[in-house]
Amino acid sequence: MSIMQYNGSAIVAMCGKDCVAIASDMRYGIQQQTIACDMNKIFEMGDKLFIGLSGLITDVQTLKQKFDFRLKMYALQENRPIRPKVFSNLVSNILYEKRFGPYFAEPVIAGLDEKEGPFISVMDLIGAPCFAKDFVVSGTTSEELYGVCEAFCGLDEKEGPFISVMDLIGAPCFAKDFVVSGTTSEELYGVCEAFWKKDMGPDELFETISQALLAAVDRDCLSGWGAIVHVITKDGVTTKKLKSRQD
Repeated sequence: MSIMQYNGSAIVAMCGKDCVAIASDMRYGIQQQTIACDMNKIFEMGDKLFIGLSGLITDVQTLKQKFDFRLKMYALQENRPIRPKVFSNLVSNILYEKRFGPYFAEPVIAGLDEKEGPFISVMDLIGAPCFAKDFVVSGTTSEELYGVCEAFCGLDEKEGPFISVMDLIGAPCFAKDFVVSGTTSEELYGVCEAFWKKDMGPDELFETISQALLAAVDRDCLSGWGAIVHVITKDGVTTKKLKSRQD
């Protein structure tokens, strides 16, 4: 058994119209043995920003502490809340720092960010991409350019759904429909492709992501035992817990 399957998990994030949802199961187990059914795998990183972590529970807890520290440092230095895509890049960097002895966790990030527009990206020498909606810089003048560009580039105040998922060394994958992670990934892909549709409202998005997650965990013995769903809208966050099979 892979170390990524040792504790079991199921995490899915899904986009709607001006809203986004992220959900996970609540089981904490050691292989086939269930220890508890109230394990939190989704953490609030901001008012409209959440991260779900699947994989080895000890590494999940370690990463949560690292993210909290980095967010507090960002708030002190920038004096503003972090944006979802910026946080996604921060998470990617933290994971890639340990690429030769990686954390056994795969993050799923969901939040509200600016709407689609022009596309720009930059990469490092091994091809790790960085996507942005405001500006990208490169070269020996990067530090100076960042400061000037942040001062001159007006940020778009419009917000929209943002979701991303990464592997254990931080390689990101961005999507406009849904992303999945955990031991239930294959099952989640199937039901999400069947259930998801464009421009769902908050209520329909909640129903869709809930049914997709419950249908998927019923087909995976390493996850389940209840679920939690966070629906993020411009007006706030709605959190609901779901009951599922306990076998």
